[in-house]
Amino acid sequence: MSRSTAEIVREYGPFPGANHVHGVTYDGERVWFASGDALIAVDPETGAVQRSIDVAAHAGTAFDGQHLFQLAEDRIQKIDPATGRVLATIPAPGGGGDSGLTWAEGTLWVGQYRDRKIHQVDPQTGAILRTIESNRFVTGVTWIDGELWHGTWEGDASDLTRVDPRTGEVLERLEMPAGTAVSGLESDGGDQFFCGGGRSGKVRAVRRPRRAR
Repeated sequence: MSRSTAEIVREYGPFPGANHVHGVTYDGERVWFASGDALIAVDPETGAVQRSIDVAAHAGTAFDGQHLFQLAEDRIQKIDPATGRVLATIPAPGGGGDSGLTWAEGTLWVGQYRDRKIHQVDPQTGAILRTIESNRFVTGVTWIDGELWHGTWEGDASDLTRVDPRTGEVLERLEMPAGTAVSGLESDGGDQFFCGGGRSGKVRAVRRPRRAR
């Protein structure tokens, strides 16, 4: 396993009225984050809030290219970002103990914090298709170029952890500075991760490690 220090590229926030940052996602233009009772969209270039959707937003957030998905207690909501309307809900696999959320391979991937698991879930029914176990608490979850990453947050320590998507073996860790929480995680599709900052009310951009071509 390789271990290195996370390179924080930029910090956004804190934002007015948003004391916590839970789930984080990226729609190609805006960074969305869950703040408890709203989903808030931020311009990653300027850090300015662009819009807000009033909806229960307690943990992970995802985007499938058209819709937002949001964990709210024991369910996952499918949301039209244009109108803010909840179009459908499915049960969350952890029954309220869920954390991260991302979209990949036509399915949802849901973290379970204290159970240290990541579930692949049918977005139509909520049925669990497979489960990956990690040896760390799981907060945010994301996929990029076939790599499965998740955030961790245990006590005063957080990191970004890459695991083998077949076995759950930890392959790589990017260690965040002490006291810097990771409550949500999403790739920008390139060389950055967006990380929720928990009680700090911030979103942070972290450099993704370069890969040999």
